[in-house]
This record gives sequence, structure tokens and C-alpha cells, in this order.
Amino acid sequence: MANVDRVLVRDVGAVALASGVVGVSFGALAVAAGMSVWMALFMSVVVFAGGAQFVVVGMVAAGGSPAAAVLAGLLLNARHLPFGLAVADLLGKRWSTRLLGAHLMVDESVAFALSQREPGRRRAAYWLCGGMLFVGWNTGVVLGGWAGRVVGSSESLGLDAAFPACMVALLLPSLLPPKEQDAEAGARERAGKARKVALVGALIALVLTPWLPMGLPVILSILAVGVALR
Repeated sequence: MANVDRVLVRDVGAVALASGVVGVSFGALAVAAGMSVWMALFMSVVVFAGGAQFVVVGMVAAGGSPAAAVLAGLLLNARHLPFGLAVADLLGKRWSTRLLGAHLMVDESVAFALSQREPGRRRAAYWLCGGMLFVGWNTGVVLGGWAGRVVGSSESLGLDAAFPACMVALLLPSLLPPKEQDAEAGARERAGKARKVALVGALIALVLTPWLPMGLPVILSILAVGVALR
């Protein structure tokens, strides 16, 4: 692809590598929860949504019903509806490419695409990021699954903390105040609003945790977005 350069490959490769590390965590946790390595891989290839996969496996492992776990995963992936509207022009016109492109629609591929200014580079970033993340994630799942079979307990290696640690690392930059030299209008206002949303979301999850099945309090914390909408 003419619009792909070394900088784009480097940035996407770093994200794909991080995705593979989180995939190792999921593979180990899935095996620890009673899934076979190949079942975990099949789930990752077909679903390809890390957050939803963690929620489903975590809820089932904690004793939740499969129906509640699937519902939680669907709610978590509801964000893909506006994603689809934002990148619809990047998926091509043929049904085959549109279906494949929709399957590769994850937070990172959408973010990389929308951060590009030129249409050709936007399309290249979307497909490159989606493809590399797909390979990195599923490779990590297989490696983590086999490691989980050998180790037996994912907690002994701290793999159960990899996913939340990655989420914190992704969210932290948006919660920190902007630098003094940041001249972008409204930057400080957006940073303050992000911190308020994060605080309200944490409070919602904390209050609901004793009363709802595992995973649902975190999903319902999305109600904190109402703070930003106000």
C-alpha cells in the first residue's frame, strides 16, 4: 500500500505487540476457567473483541450464567455501532471486504484511521492496524493458552492483572492535565471533564459491585458518560 510508511508500521506494530501481550493474558485465563486452547482461539478468531471476551470468560468463571455473560459482551460492544458509521467509507463497496473490514473493527483500528488526514492514508491505517492486531491478538491467545496449561494458575504469573493494567495505561494520558504549552482551545476543559467522567464511572462500578454479577458494574459505569453530555 502506497500510503503505508515506516512510521505508521512502527506505531501500529507497537500496538499489535501490546495486544499480543494482553492476548497471552486472555489465553491463560480462558484455560484456567476450563476452556481448551483451541476453544479459546476459536472464540478469539470469531469474536475478536478483547474486552467482551474477558467479560464473558470472567463472568462464567465466577459462576454467572452464559446468557448474562453474552448480554454483557453485547452491551460492551455496542460502541461499535457509532464506530461503523465513522469508518464506513473505509471498508470498500464489495460485501466480502465490508464483512472483513467490519470484523477488524476494534478501538485501535478506528483510532488509527481517524487520526489520519488523507483518505488514502486513513484507509491504509485502518486495514494495517486491524490486520496486525488480529494476528498479534490470536498469536498471544495461543501462547497464553499453552502457558496456562503448563503453569496451571494464571494468578501465579500475574497474567490476570495484564488486561486492567493495559486499560489503565490507555486511559491515563486522557486523565492527566495538559501541558502548559498546549495551546489547543478547550484542552484543559476536556481534561477536567474526562477526570469527572472517570470518577463518576468508578463510583458507579464500586457501588454496584456487591449487588450485580461480575462484569456488569463495569459495563454500567458507562452511564457516567452523561456527565460529559451535560
